[in-house]
Amino acid sequence: MSDVIEIERAANGAVARVWLNRPDIRNAFNEDSIAALARAFAGFASEPGLRAVVLGGRGKAFCAGADLGWMRKMASYSWDENRADAQALAEMLWTIYRCPVPVVGRIQGDCYAGGVGLAAVCDILVASDAATFCLSEARLGLLPATIAPYVIRALGEQASRRYFASAERFSAAQAHALGFVHELCAADALDAKVDAKVEELVGALVANGPMAVRACKKLVQDVGGLPIDDALRAETARRIADIRASDEGREGVQSFLQKRKPSWLLEA
Repeated sequence: MSDVIEIERAANGAVARVWLNRPDIRNAFNEDSIAALARAFAGFASEPGLRAVVLGGRGKAFCAGADLGWMRKMASYSWDENRADAQALAEMLWTIYRCPVPVVGRIQGDCYAGGVGLAAVCDILVASDAATFCLSEARLGLLPATIAPYVIRALGEQASRRYFASAERFSAAQAHALGFVHELCAADALDAKVDAKVEELVGALVANGPMAVRACKKLVQDVGGLPIDDALRAETARRIADIRASDEGREGVQSFLQKRKPSWLLEA
């Protein structure tokens, strides 16, 4: 794996930690970072024993968006080259968003432009209260197009109207109030409180039925925004019937009734 990211694995294989590893440039990404993230998360999708992924950045920032060297190269690209380059970013974001296991984002320092897109494709966000966010593309005469589907869902349409167009910075407290950040932690020198909250959430995810967690993530993505019509009611009834009849569903119910730990805890 390229050194633009680092991957750490729990001894039992249940948790993976992915670190953006360009701290000298605030983890700004380029084509190599995009390709490395896409490969990593495509691989995670094929690991049935994986329960959770943590995405974070080394150093003082989460991700400051595109790096200057990459931007200089893009300045001379043709339309076709720009289209291909943007498509690679779009596919990487989709790969993370559709990764079947939950992704916990660990946010500190700067989270700008494409970095906000990376945060938005995470399922749970934990941020230091010293973190700052900015959708800065309009300042450069650009727009946050490839990240827009995810940011609008996570930040909300009304807030996105403001911050896409104004390119203002907004604080972690504002991001929390808008529902973009789930957990806000007081900053300290080692970000220990952020790490403790991340570990708490990872522990909660790992304690649940592995297939149920994956099914819950997919349920939200598939059902959110759909009309509650006959087809949706039938589909949700089918999904609960499927999981009730599964080995994991039967084990979960039986362990609850018998007042014992489910087998997936014993295996974790």
